[in-house]
Amino acid sequence: MFSEDWQHERVPPFGAEADMYEIFKEFTFEAAHHLAVNVADGHPYARLHGHSFQVEVSLKCEKDKEKHWLCDFGEIEQQIVELRRQLDHSYLNDISGLEVPTLENISRWIWDRLRDELPGLDRVLVRRGSCGEGCVFSDRPA
Repeated sequence: MFSEDWQHERVPPFGAEADMYEIFKEFTFEAAHHLAVNVADGHPYARLHGHSFQVEVSLKCEKDKEKHWLCDFGEIEQQIVELRRQLDHSYLNDISGLEVPTLENISRWIWDRLRDELPGLDRVLVRRGSCGEGCVFSDRPA
């Protein structure tokens, strides 16, 4: 049975106190790579191949009490533009830090470039949609 005070345990009214929110911005890029160091000779991953990558950058924090948002999506986009420029239509193995461009390394590489620029950065998800594969990186405690 509900306690007498059950109505007081509900979410406070809009603006009454801080709540945690999560927003995200997505972007895509097309790139080629190989993973020859990870697989045996003759394995398909050892050959040069490409993917359409989808990335989701998530921020999690309290909203700004004056602006009523976590962050201007335009500010997130400004940070993403340079990353997309470096990644799109590139050979990932030639990018410093992505010499072994696994999903794990790509998600961490993106994280490392955004963490100081986007306060509240919570996680980076990288997908290869046509393969049904993806990886999430976050440095928050497990």
